[in-house]
Amino acid sequence: MSKIDIKSLNLDELKDLLQQIGDKPFRAKQIYEWLHVKLVSDFNEMTNISKQLREQLKEISEITNLAVVNKLESEDGETTKFLFRLWDGRVLESVLMKYHHGNSVCISSQVGCKMGCKFCASTIGGFERNLTASEMLDQIYCIQRISGERVSNVVVMGTGEPLDNYDNLVRFIHMLSDENGLNISQRNITVSTCGLVDKIKALADENLQITLALSLHAPNDTVRKQLMPIAERFDIDSAINACIYYYEKTGRRITFEYSMVEGINDLPEHALELYKRIKGLNCHVNLIPVNPIKERNYKQSQMKSIQNFKNILEKYRINVTIRREMGTDIDAACGQLRKSYMDKTSD
Repeated sequence: MSKIDIKSLNLDELKDLLQQIGDKPFRAKQIYEWLHVKLVSDFNEMTNISKQLREQLKEISEITNLAVVNKLESEDGETTKFLFRLWDGRVLESVLMKYHHGNSVCISSQVGCKMGCKFCASTIGGFERNLTASEMLDQIYCIQRISGERVSNVVVMGTGEPLDNYDNLVRFIHMLSDENGLNISQRNITVSTCGLVDKIKALADENLQITLALSLHAPNDTVRKQLMPIAERFDIDSAINACIYYYEKTGRRITFEYSMVEGINDLPEHALELYKRIKGLNCHVNLIPVNPIKERNYKQSQMKSIQNFKNILEKYRINVTIRREMGTDIDAACGQLRKSYMDKTSD
């Protein structure tokens, strides 16, 4: 019989578990605090829990505990990339980014990715499996333990398509924002999606207060299909309409992510077309200088082109920023560190 993933249980489920094994439900809050506030990785560290109960929990459950395989810090000290090993030997990556307003962590939601976006290293090795809620949480917990600093913002934008792992994602969000755990405000949680329309609408109906970021990357279907296979399944209008539905249900401003690829989607006419498509929406456009990867022949747009693109959007009163590049010296783009590790270990 496989053991219970105790770190994926919410507080009510933990109370039910204790009742099932004949213990007092109030112990659940103590155990939950050890796991999600004090961030322990061993039942023996739960010093206000009886040895008998600790032994019972060891028999029927296990604590997810990621192991650090590699850790790379940028020269400026603002970005640290972590490669973690899971219980089954698979690896995933997470990034700590330090800003003046607080520490942000970008986490993975899957091992590998099946979406196939042409400019992303995450998808090159294919999809392996979904991450559990505890495996998503533990990326943050491990980084907070290692850094000794509070994490205030979380971005689910690493390897994987979060909405393709929908149930675990929603559980993760509820537990991360639980007042009995780390209590990170849902307004400080961002989920990025390549545009699974049905799941965006389902997420809207959850009535969460997280920020939704749509990986748009193109002003029309023709260009988007060049870059993103998901565009064959959901056209650009249906993806944007799903975002409008999300805004109407939650009141949360939408972010459109737009990776700038030289000669593909960075021309002035692309900027004008993008403006016409999103005008009137309560949104923010994040222009991202694409990170070159050796397996693809896409090139990063020239900064002059990116700035011109931004100027055109701003002329029409579109809220737009250029994402500051962080960690380029440590393979901080999605999937790069994991890919290089897998290449070395497969030799």
